[in-house]
Amino acid sequence: MAVEQPVTVPDHPAAAGDATAVAHPNIALIKYWGKRDERLVLPWTDSLSLTLDVFPTTTRVRLAPGAGQDAVTLDDVPLDGEPRRRVAAFLDLVRERAGLALPAVVETRNTVPTGAGLASSASGFAALATAAGAAYGLGLDATGLSRLARRGSGSAARSVFGGFALWHAGQPGHADADLGSYAEPLAVPVHALDPALVVAVVDAGPKSVSSREAMRRTVDTSPLYRSWAASSQADLIGMQQALSRADLDAVGEIAERNALGMHATMLAARPAVRYLSAATLTVLDAVLELRRGGVAAYATMDAGPNVKVLCRGSDAGRVAAAVRAAVGTAAVHVAGPGPGARLLGARPDARPDANPDADA
Repeated sequence: MAVEQPVTVPDHPAAAGDATAVAHPNIALIKYWGKRDERLVLPWTDSLSLTLDVFPTTTRVRLAPGAGQDAVTLDDVPLDGEPRRRVAAFLDLVRERAGLALPAVVETRNTVPTGAGLASSASGFAALATAAGAAYGLGLDATGLSRLARRGSGSAARSVFGGFALWHAGQPGHADADLGSYAEPLAVPVHALDPALVVAVVDAGPKSVSSREAMRRTVDTSPLYRSWAASSQADLIGMQQALSRADLDAVGEIAERNALGMHATMLAARPAVRYLSAATLTVLDAVLELRRGGVAAYATMDAGPNVKVLCRGSDAGRVAAAVRAAVGTAAVHVAGPGPGARLLGARPDARPDANPDADA
Protein backbone atom coordinates (compact mmCIF):
# COMPACT_ATOMS: atom_id res chain seq x y z
CA MET A 1 0.00 0.00 0.00
CA ALA A 2 2.96 2.33 0.32
CA VAL A 3 6.31 2.94 -1.30
CA GLU A 4 9.45 4.00 0.59
CA GLN A 5 10.96 7.27 -0.56
CA PRO A 6 14.74 7.78 -0.50
CA VAL A 7 16.32 10.74 1.23
CA THR A 8 18.19 13.24 -0.91
CA VAL A 9 20.22 15.87 0.94
CA PRO A 10 22.42 18.22 -1.09
CA ASP A 11 26.15 18.12 -0.28
CA HIS A 12 26.17 21.91 0.11
CA PRO A 13 22.63 23.07 0.82
CA ALA A 14 21.84 26.73 0.26
CA ALA A 15 19.73 28.15 3.06
CA ALA A 16 16.61 30.01 2.00
CA GLY A 17 16.85 32.03 5.19
CA ASP A 18 13.09 32.64 5.52
CA ALA A 19 10.35 30.08 5.09
CA THR A 20 6.75 29.63 6.21
CA ALA A 21 4.96 26.29 6.41
CA VAL A 22 1.53 25.02 7.37
CA ALA A 23 0.63 21.60 8.75
CA HIS A 24 -2.48 19.92 10.11
CA PRO A 25 -2.99 17.57 13.04
CA ASN A 26 -3.51 13.87 12.53
CA ILE A 27 -5.55 11.45 14.57
CA ALA A 28 -4.14 7.97 15.03
CA LEU A 29 -6.54 5.13 14.29
CA ILE A 30 -3.85 2.66 15.37
CA LYS A 31 -2.19 4.38 18.29
CA TYR A 32 1.37 5.39 19.04
CA TRP A 33 1.92 5.08 22.78
CA GLY A 34 5.33 4.59 24.32
CA LYS A 35 8.92 5.17 23.22
CA ARG A 36 11.71 2.63 23.15
CA ASP A 37 14.24 5.43 22.60
CA GLU A 38 13.38 8.90 23.96
CA ARG A 39 16.35 10.70 22.40
CA LEU A 40 15.58 9.53 18.86
CA VAL A 41 11.82 9.37 19.52
CA LEU A 42 11.47 5.78 18.37
CA PRO A 43 8.15 4.11 19.22
CA TRP A 44 7.52 0.59 20.40
CA THR A 45 4.84 0.00 17.76
CA ASP A 46 3.85 1.06 14.26
CA SER A 47 0.90 3.44 14.02
CA LEU A 48 -1.60 4.57 11.40
CA SER A 49 -3.38 7.91 11.21
CA LEU A 50 -5.67 10.24 9.29
CA THR A 51 -4.52 13.83 8.77
CA LEU A 52 -7.41 16.28 9.23
CA ASP A 53 -8.49 19.37 7.31
CA VAL A 54 -9.06 21.43 10.49
CA PHE A 55 -6.87 23.15 13.12
CA PRO A 56 -3.83 24.09 10.98
CA THR A 57 -0.58 25.34 12.48
CA THR A 58 1.39 27.97 10.55
CA THR A 59 5.06 28.53 11.38
CA ARG A 60 7.57 31.00 9.99
CA VAL A 61 11.34 30.49 10.51
CA ARG A 62 13.72 33.37 9.73
CA LEU A 63 17.46 33.11 10.18
CA ALA A 64 18.76 35.92 12.40
CA PRO A 65 22.55 36.26 11.98
CA GLY A 66 22.83 39.19 14.39
CA ALA A 67 20.79 37.68 17.22
CA GLY A 68 22.36 36.17 20.29
CA GLN A 69 19.79 33.38 20.61
CA ASP A 70 16.59 32.00 19.11
CA ALA A 71 13.39 34.02 19.53
CA VAL A 72 10.28 31.82 19.71
CA THR A 73 6.66 32.98 19.92
CA LEU A 74 3.34 31.15 19.88
CA ASP A 75 0.38 33.32 18.91
CA ASP A 76 2.53 36.42 19.55
CA VAL A 77 3.42 35.29 23.10
CA PRO A 78 7.10 34.42 23.81
CA LEU A 79 7.57 30.78 24.71
CA ASP A 80 9.47 29.84 27.84
CA GLY A 81 10.11 26.78 29.97
CA GLU A 82 9.85 23.28 28.51
CA PRO A 83 8.00 24.32 25.30
CA ARG A 84 10.81 26.73 24.39
CA ARG A 85 13.47 24.16 25.29
CA ARG A 86 11.88 21.64 22.90
CA VAL A 87 11.85 24.11 20.01
CA ALA A 88 15.44 25.21 20.69
CA ALA A 89 16.63 21.59 20.87
CA PHE A 90 14.90 20.86 17.57
CA LEU A 91 16.53 23.89 15.92
CA ASP A 92 19.91 22.72 17.25
CA LEU A 93 19.33 19.42 15.44
CA VAL A 94 18.48 21.26 12.22
CA ARG A 95 21.53 23.50 12.59
CA GLU A 96 23.80 20.51 13.15
CA ARG A 97 22.54 18.85 9.98
CA ALA A 98 22.76 22.06 7.97
CA GLY A 99 26.22 23.03 9.22
CA LEU A 100 24.91 26.49 10.10
CA ALA A 101 25.11 27.91 13.63
CA LEU A 102 22.79 30.85 12.99
CA PRO A 103 19.95 31.52 15.47
CA ALA A 104 16.42 31.90 14.20
CA VAL A 105 13.19 33.77 14.81
CA VAL A 106 10.29 31.30 15.02
CA GLU A 107 6.72 32.62 14.85
CA THR A 108 3.88 30.11 15.18
CA ARG A 109 0.14 30.50 15.01
CA ASN A 110 -1.94 27.62 16.32
CA THR A 111 -5.65 27.08 15.73
CA VAL A 112 -5.80 23.86 17.77
CA PRO A 113 -5.97 23.90 21.59
CA THR A 114 -2.45 23.18 22.84
CA GLY A 115 -1.82 20.21 25.14
CA ALA A 116 -5.43 18.97 25.15
CA GLY A 117 -5.02 15.70 23.28
CA LEU A 118 -5.83 17.20 19.88
CA ALA A 119 -2.46 16.59 18.23
CA SER A 120 -1.18 20.15 18.51
CA SER A 121 2.39 18.87 18.75
CA ALA A 122 1.91 16.87 15.53
CA SER A 123 0.88 19.88 13.47
CA GLY A 124 3.31 22.14 15.34
CA PHE A 125 6.47 20.14 14.76
CA ALA A 126 5.49 19.12 11.23
CA ALA A 127 5.16 22.82 10.37
CA LEU A 128 8.38 23.68 12.23
CA ALA A 129 10.33 20.88 10.51
CA THR A 130 9.08 21.95 7.08
CA ALA A 131 9.84 25.64 7.61
CA ALA A 132 13.16 25.15 9.42
CA GLY A 133 14.33 22.57 6.90
CA ALA A 134 13.73 25.06 4.10
CA ALA A 135 15.14 28.08 5.95
CA TYR A 136 18.36 26.22 6.80
CA GLY A 137 18.56 24.59 3.37
CA LEU A 138 18.42 20.91 4.32
CA GLY A 139 16.89 19.90 0.99
CA LEU A 140 14.96 16.95 2.44
CA ASP A 141 12.42 14.89 0.57
CA ALA A 142 9.19 13.78 2.25
CA THR A 143 10.71 10.72 3.92
CA GLY A 144 13.63 12.69 5.31
CA LEU A 145 11.27 15.42 6.46
CA SER A 146 9.14 12.83 8.25
CA ARG A 147 12.21 11.50 10.08
CA LEU A 148 13.16 15.05 11.06
CA ALA A 149 9.66 15.97 12.30
CA ARG A 150 9.64 12.77 14.39
CA ARG A 151 12.54 14.12 16.45
CA GLY A 152 10.36 17.02 17.60
CA SER A 153 7.21 15.00 18.29
CA GLY A 154 6.62 11.44 17.25
CA SER A 155 3.17 11.97 15.77
CA ALA A 156 4.51 14.87 13.68
CA ALA A 157 6.13 12.27 11.43
CA ARG A 158 2.64 11.43 10.18
CA SER A 159 1.42 15.03 9.73
CA VAL A 160 4.02 15.48 6.99
CA PHE A 161 1.56 13.55 4.80
CA GLY A 162 -2.05 14.11 3.87
CA GLY A 163 -4.81 11.54 4.24
CA PHE A 164 -3.89 8.18 5.74
CA ALA A 165 -0.29 7.61 6.82
CA LEU A 166 1.66 4.73 8.35
CA TRP A 167 4.50 5.42 10.77
CA HIS A 168 7.06 2.63 10.88
CA ALA A 169 8.54 2.04 14.32
CA GLY A 170 11.72 0.62 12.80
CA GLN A 171 13.63 -2.44 13.93
CA PRO A 172 14.81 -2.43 17.57
CA GLY A 173 18.54 -2.94 17.83
CA HIS A 174 19.15 -2.00 14.19
CA ALA A 175 22.53 -0.38 13.54
CA ASP A 176 20.84 2.83 12.38
CA ALA A 177 17.37 2.71 13.90
CA ASP A 178 16.79 6.36 13.02
CA LEU A 179 16.64 5.57 9.29
CA GLY A 180 14.00 2.89 9.78
CA SER A 181 11.46 5.03 11.61
CA TYR A 182 9.45 7.33 9.34
CA ALA A 183 5.92 7.76 8.05
CA GLU A 184 4.65 7.33 4.52
CA PRO A 185 1.31 7.92 2.80
CA LEU A 186 -1.05 5.03 2.17
CA ALA A 187 -2.89 4.47 -1.10
CA VAL A 188 -6.45 4.31 0.23
CA PRO A 189 -9.72 4.56 -1.78
CA VAL A 190 -10.76 7.68 0.13
CA HIS A 191 -13.83 8.48 -1.99
CA ALA A 192 -15.23 4.99 -1.50
CA LEU A 193 -14.48 5.10 2.23
CA ASP A 194 -15.99 8.61 2.67
CA PRO A 195 -14.39 9.14 6.09
CA ALA A 196 -15.16 12.00 8.46
CA LEU A 197 -14.18 12.67 12.04
CA VAL A 198 -16.51 14.49 14.38
CA VAL A 199 -14.25 16.06 17.01
CA ALA A 200 -15.87 16.62 20.40
CA VAL A 201 -13.78 19.02 22.48
CA VAL A 202 -15.17 18.39 25.95
CA ASP A 203 -12.18 20.07 27.62
CA ALA A 204 -9.78 22.37 25.75
CA GLY A 205 -7.55 22.98 28.76
CA PRO A 206 -4.02 21.59 29.17
CA LYS A 207 -3.68 18.06 30.50
CA SER A 208 -2.76 17.48 34.14
CA VAL A 209 -0.25 14.82 33.04
CA SER A 210 1.76 15.44 29.86
CA SER A 211 1.80 12.81 27.15
CA ARG A 212 5.52 12.28 27.68
CA GLU A 213 5.12 11.58 31.39
CA ALA A 214 2.05 9.41 30.80
CA MET A 215 3.93 7.33 28.21
CA ARG A 216 6.87 6.79 30.52
CA ARG A 217 4.65 5.79 33.41
CA THR A 218 2.55 3.45 31.29
CA VAL A 219 5.50 1.66 29.66
CA ASP A 220 7.38 1.36 32.96
CA THR A 221 4.56 0.32 35.30
CA SER A 222 1.43 -0.90 33.49
CA PRO A 223 1.07 -4.71 33.49
CA LEU A 224 -1.20 -4.37 30.44
CA TYR A 225 1.18 -2.47 28.20
CA ARG A 226 3.08 -5.35 26.56
CA SER A 227 -0.13 -7.18 25.74
CA TRP A 228 -1.65 -4.06 24.21
CA ALA A 229 1.48 -3.43 22.12
CA ALA A 230 1.31 -6.98 20.74
CA SER A 231 -2.40 -6.69 19.96
CA SER A 232 -1.80 -3.31 18.33
CA GLN A 233 0.40 -4.94 15.69
CA ALA A 234 -2.45 -7.33 14.87
CA ASP A 235 -4.85 -4.38 14.78
CA LEU A 236 -2.57 -2.66 12.27
CA ILE A 237 -2.74 -5.58 9.86
CA GLY A 238 -6.53 -5.69 10.14
CA MET A 239 -6.76 -1.93 9.70
CA GLN A 240 -4.72 -1.93 6.50
CA GLN A 241 -6.88 -4.70 5.08
CA ALA A 242 -10.06 -2.84 6.02
CA LEU A 243 -8.80 0.39 4.45
CA SER A 244 -7.85 -1.37 1.22
CA ARG A 245 -11.40 -2.67 0.79
CA ALA A 246 -12.99 0.63 1.96
CA ASP A 247 -14.75 -1.10 4.87
CA LEU A 248 -15.51 1.80 7.22
CA ASP A 249 -17.25 -0.39 9.80
CA ALA A 250 -14.19 -2.62 10.16
CA VAL A 251 -11.90 0.42 10.26
CA GLY A 252 -14.03 1.93 13.03
CA GLU A 253 -14.29 -1.26 15.08
CA ILE A 254 -10.51 -1.72 15.04
CA ALA A 255 -9.84 1.96 15.80
CA GLU A 256 -12.23 1.99 18.76
CA ARG A 257 -10.85 -1.14 20.40
CA ASN A 258 -7.28 0.02 19.85
CA ALA A 259 -7.97 3.37 21.55
CA LEU A 260 -9.89 1.86 24.46
CA GLY A 261 -7.08 -0.64 24.94
CA MET A 262 -4.53 2.18 25.06
CA HIS A 263 -6.51 3.98 27.75
CA ALA A 264 -6.82 0.71 29.67
CA THR A 265 -3.02 0.47 29.81
CA MET A 266 -2.92 3.98 31.32
CA LEU A 267 -5.57 3.16 33.90
CA ALA A 268 -3.47 0.16 34.94
CA ALA A 269 -0.31 2.28 35.31
CA ARG A 270 0.98 2.93 38.83
CA PRO A 271 -0.16 5.50 39.70
CA ALA A 272 -2.96 5.45 37.15
CA VAL A 273 -3.19 7.99 34.34
CA ARG A 274 -6.84 8.85 33.76
CA TYR A 275 -7.69 11.20 30.93
CA LEU A 276 -11.30 10.07 30.52
CA SER A 277 -13.81 12.44 32.12
CA ALA A 278 -17.54 12.18 32.76
CA ALA A 279 -18.14 14.13 29.55
CA THR A 280 -15.89 11.69 27.67
CA LEU A 281 -18.01 8.75 28.82
CA THR A 282 -21.18 10.60 27.87
CA VAL A 283 -19.89 10.98 24.31
CA LEU A 284 -18.90 7.30 24.22
CA ASP A 285 -22.45 6.38 25.28
CA ALA A 286 -23.86 8.61 22.54
CA VAL A 287 -21.68 6.81 19.99
CA LEU A 288 -23.06 3.46 21.14
CA GLU A 289 -26.62 4.78 20.77
CA LEU A 290 -25.84 5.94 17.24
CA ARG A 291 -24.64 2.45 16.32
CA ARG A 292 -27.74 0.89 17.83
CA GLY A 293 -29.70 3.19 15.55
CA GLY A 294 -27.86 1.94 12.47
CA VAL A 295 -25.28 4.74 12.08
CA ALA A 296 -21.68 3.65 11.52
CA ALA A 297 -20.02 5.68 14.28
CA TYR A 298 -16.90 4.69 16.19
CA ALA A 299 -14.93 6.53 18.87
CA THR A 300 -11.21 7.08 19.21
CA MET A 301 -9.28 9.14 21.76
CA ASP A 302 -5.71 10.27 22.12
CA ALA A 303 -4.01 11.31 25.35
CA GLY A 304 -6.78 13.54 26.62
CA PRO A 305 -10.51 13.65 27.37
CA ASN A 306 -11.64 14.71 23.92
CA VAL A 307 -13.37 12.22 21.63
CA LYS A 308 -13.13 11.85 17.87
CA VAL A 309 -15.94 9.94 16.20
CA LEU A 310 -15.19 8.22 12.91
CA CYS A 311 -18.17 8.06 10.60
CA ARG A 312 -19.17 8.47 6.97
CA GLY A 313 -19.15 11.98 5.63
CA SER A 314 -22.83 11.57 4.75
CA ASP A 315 -23.60 10.85 8.43
CA ALA A 316 -21.35 13.54 9.94
CA GLY A 317 -24.15 16.05 10.50
CA ARG A 318 -26.29 13.52 12.36
CA VAL A 319 -23.33 12.36 14.46
CA ALA A 320 -22.37 15.94 15.33
CA ALA A 321 -25.95 16.72 16.37
CA ALA A 322 -26.07 13.65 18.61
CA VAL A 323 -22.82 14.61 20.30
CA ARG A 324 -24.01 18.19 20.85
CA ALA A 325 -27.26 16.89 22.33
CA ALA A 326 -25.36 14.59 24.68
CA VAL A 327 -22.81 17.17 25.88
CA GLY A 328 -24.12 20.66 25.35
CA THR A 329 -20.89 22.21 26.61
CA ALA A 330 -18.72 20.46 24.04
CA ALA A 331 -17.33 22.29 21.03
CA VAL A 332 -18.02 20.01 18.06
CA HIS A 333 -16.11 20.17 14.79
CA VAL A 334 -16.52 18.09 11.64
CA ALA A 335 -13.28 17.19 9.87
CA GLY A 336 -12.40 15.36 6.70
CA PRO A 337 -9.12 14.10 5.27
CA GLY A 338 -6.61 16.94 5.15
CA PRO A 339 -3.40 17.83 3.32
CA GLY A 340 0.17 17.18 4.40
CA ALA A 341 2.69 19.76 5.55
CA ARG A 342 3.68 22.23 2.88
CA LEU A 343 5.66 25.39 2.33
CA LEU A 344 3.50 28.41 1.60
CA GLY A 345 4.24 29.60 -1.91
CA ALA A 346 5.86 26.30 -2.93
CA ARG A 347 5.26 24.78 -6.36
CA PRO A 348 2.40 22.23 -6.40
CA ASP A 349 4.84 19.49 -7.48
CA ALA A 350 7.12 20.30 -4.54
CA ARG A 351 4.59 19.52 -1.83
CA PRO A 352 5.91 16.82 0.52
CA ASP A 353 2.44 15.26 0.88
CA ALA A 354 2.09 14.55 -2.83
CA ASN A 355 0.46 11.11 -3.20
CA PRO A 356 -1.25 10.56 -6.55
CA ASP A 357 -2.87 7.31 -5.38
CA ALA A 358 -4.41 8.69 -2.17
CA ASP A 359 -7.87 9.19 -3.69
CA ALA A 360 -7.71 6.31 -6.14
